[in-house]
Amino acid sequence: MKSRTEDLNNIAGQQFDLCVIGGGATGSACALDAQLRGIKTVLLEAGDFAGATSSAATKIIHGGVRYLEEAIRGGDLKEYHVLVRALHERVRMMENAPHLTRILEFLVPSYHWLDVAYLDVGLKIYDWLAGPGRISPSKFLSREETLGRMPELNTEGLVGSVAYADGQFDDARYNLALAQTFSMSGGNALNYAKVTDFALGSNGRISGVKVKDQLTKNAFTVTANAIVNATGPLSDSIRQLATPTLHKRMRPSKGSHILLPLNVFPTEDALLIPKTEDGRVLFAVPWGGRLLVGTTDEEVSPDAELVVTKQDVEYMLRHLNQYLARPVTPSDIVAGFAGARPLVGSEDSGDTKKLARDDVIEVDPASGLISIMGGKWTTHRAMAEDTIHVVQKALGLPQTESLTRNHILHGGEGYTDDYWKKLCRAHPISEGTARHLAAKFGTASENILELTAEDPALIQPILAGGRAIRAEVVYAVRYEMAATIEDVLARRVGMQFYSWTDCIDAAPIVGSLMMKELQWSTAFTRDAITGYAEKIEHLLDSAGLSRKRSPSSASDQPAAD
Repeated sequence: MKSRTEDLNNIAGQQFDLCVIGGGATGSACALDAQLRGIKTVLLEAGDFAGATSSAATKIIHGGVRYLEEAIRGGDLKEYHVLVRALHERVRMMENAPHLTRILEFLVPSYHWLDVAYLDVGLKIYDWLAGPGRISPSKFLSREETLGRMPELNTEGLVGSVAYADGQFDDARYNLALAQTFSMSGGNALNYAKVTDFALGSNGRISGVKVKDQLTKNAFTVTANAIVNATGPLSDSIRQLATPTLHKRMRPSKGSHILLPLNVFPTEDALLIPKTEDGRVLFAVPWGGRLLVGTTDEEVSPDAELVVTKQDVEYMLRHLNQYLARPVTPSDIVAGFAGARPLVGSEDSGDTKKLARDDVIEVDPASGLISIMGGKWTTHRAMAEDTIHVVQKALGLPQTESLTRNHILHGGEGYTDDYWKKLCRAHPISEGTARHLAAKFGTASENILELTAEDPALIQPILAGGRAIRAEVVYAVRYEMAATIEDVLARRVGMQFYSWTDCIDAAPIVGSLMMKELQWSTAFTRDAITGYAEKIEHLLDSAGLSRKRSPSSASDQPAAD
């Protein structure tokens, strides 16, 4: 990306063909799709890119096995549509960002032969629906094979498991790659740019947006011929800002996740718990050197605080422990996160877990605002493609094909699975650091390591013995618009999803590096460090946990998956 100051100067007061509000997965994908079709586009995000829903996923690229069951048993065509579309998009998502994705096999333990038969048939249908997008066929694993791959599984009554494949990805980095690719394609993007109102043309329809820079508090206007609202769970606030009489459509649902040391359940495969007490599925997934467990489903208001609570912890551990030989306790938890799913409700919808994850495109006849609502991470590209078709119609342009189906994202160009070895040969870094950089930045890792020639001290780890290095902080500020300590530790480097305790320890180092880059005052830097540490303490308190040294500190952090 360009620097934030440069893009701000290129955006304020300028005229664009399209303005996209919302820098999450869908908004960033819309901006990229439009820009590649020759539509001059600006992307505005009120917080940080991937700062909310889009970095709070279960990190799975999937069709959704639960949707399959609901589509078959309930005859729900919406669920069927979501499932098939997602299955076809899986491979595209993985091929477009090979550095941020991988194939992951899921095991569904079975304790009754009837369950085996039911799962085997269902997953064969899952494979069939994927068609050419099938990753690998599902199969039955014997008791011995299952325990060989998941030795800490509860053995009592176990008859085997059914295995199937989906994908896994780094959601925050994937979102950033979308925004970076958009910027490198000639687009203009800006985070911490909140839309406060719409500008109206002579015909009474919206002709632009009024924006407040959340960092400088300056206000400016952007003029655009079309405007897309891609703000996820907050879509209603933008819709009603344009036309106050519109009825609300969003029914956001909170999904919480916890992270445990991987040694509590050492496995390279994912565990799927097929049924919880409220009819959901639960995942336990190896991710970034941790065991990621989630998720919950609780309807919330759009302005609800999204944190992991004691109740969330109890719910997830209660179901997980039924499948473990040695149960885990809340004291084992090292990190967690929660986000809101952007579900679209209907008059006859009940619990949020029963709502289809389908997307809806709405064109407001009064204002002209185009809103893309609902959907899921796996279908973000397809949602954007459909939205930009609508944009072209609104602009009076002929419909052209989307170019994003096979468009490699920033960092994925020339990437191979052993790319980290090239980094080790060319730079004096450990294998762990090389693997970490390759998994987070792909071939853009070279740009980070070039900074260490400018300042050799930047090759030092952020925390002693850790994998992430200080050059990543400088790179995040200069080229990825990181503006806060959380921007760096949560979404650029990923430490906040590894260890809350490590983040508190890392905040002073990150703060001092950012102070130099952003010319913060000493007092501002001190407040930023204190404020971030207090936020992490609040997350610990909300989950009913106490601050402690994590069982796996930065000094023994494994390489990112």
